[in-house]
Amino acid sequence: MFDRRIGRLRHVRHEMSKPRVAITVGDPAGIGPEIAARAAADPRVLEVCEPRLYGPPAGARFAPGVLSGDAGRAAYDTIVRAVEDARHGVVDAMATAPVNKEAFRLAGLPWSGHTDLLAHLTNAPHVAMMFYSEALTVVLATVHIALAEVPRALTRESLEATIALTARELPRFGVAAPRIAVAGLNPHAGEHGLFGREEETVIAPAIAALRRHGVDVAGPFPGDTVFVRARRGEFDAVVACYHDQGLIPVKLVAFGEAVNVTLGLPIVRTSVDHGTAFDIAGTGVANPDSMIAAVRLAARLAR
Repeated sequence: MFDRRIGRLRHVRHEMSKPRVAITVGDPAGIGPEIAARAAADPRVLEVCEPRLYGPPAGARFAPGVLSGDAGRAAYDTIVRAVEDARHGVVDAMATAPVNKEAFRLAGLPWSGHTDLLAHLTNAPHVAMMFYSEALTVVLATVHIALAEVPRALTRESLEATIALTARELPRFGVAAPRIAVAGLNPHAGEHGLFGREEETVIAPAIAALRRHGVDVAGPFPGDTVFVRARRGEFDAVVACYHDQGLIPVKLVAFGEAVNVTLGLPIVRTSVDHGTAFDIAGTGVANPDSMIAAVRLAARLAR
């Protein structure tokens, strides 16, 4: 009898020690509500955390697959509530289903997505978008901007900040001594100025400055080979210059397994590696695997 009581006590203590993870449903007209609910009920999630669903008020209705400002505003309001709870210790981390950037714009919101919104809500001075997977980890130096704007946005100061942030955060993922590679912006990493000079004027000086401060970072390397080298284990993460340069290789080798993590926030935030998928919203066929991976990683980081 005594042994059984001890066993129950240990079980209760184990349950109480699990981190509380807020799961936001994202745009309520997309697949977010479905994958969030399925993730919250999944045994793999319940094993590592106490999930708490955050969504629009009960009774709110949104037509599946229909883009609207009302859905964008509802997604925003949900995120704000989850962030407030995370900042006040009501939950220990948050994992977010996808929002729709056009819906945000229709709602009159100035943010392009979670990353810049979360930075605003938490007053974070510098954040970066990481896509983490066992196969390949990539951090983006610029995010949701037009390709034509990337050279202007890729400054030495911003790149140094992103590389330094990556080096500081990687130990949380079990990488004690991070080895970081930086991809070049231009073909062949500029070929000594033949195809562009950003490598010589921006990227190489940023790398050199950080190496002087003890950061194990190398590059710039041609974008068509650096991800292969990282995949083979030569580097722990690659800093990519722009959105598609980094996300194409990640989604090629780890789609559905990669987790979007916002580095630099005072709270833990993870997300899926896909969008709102309006084309299949409401059909019941959405795959929750990336949402499950996001919640599990949020629980791990919260510990």
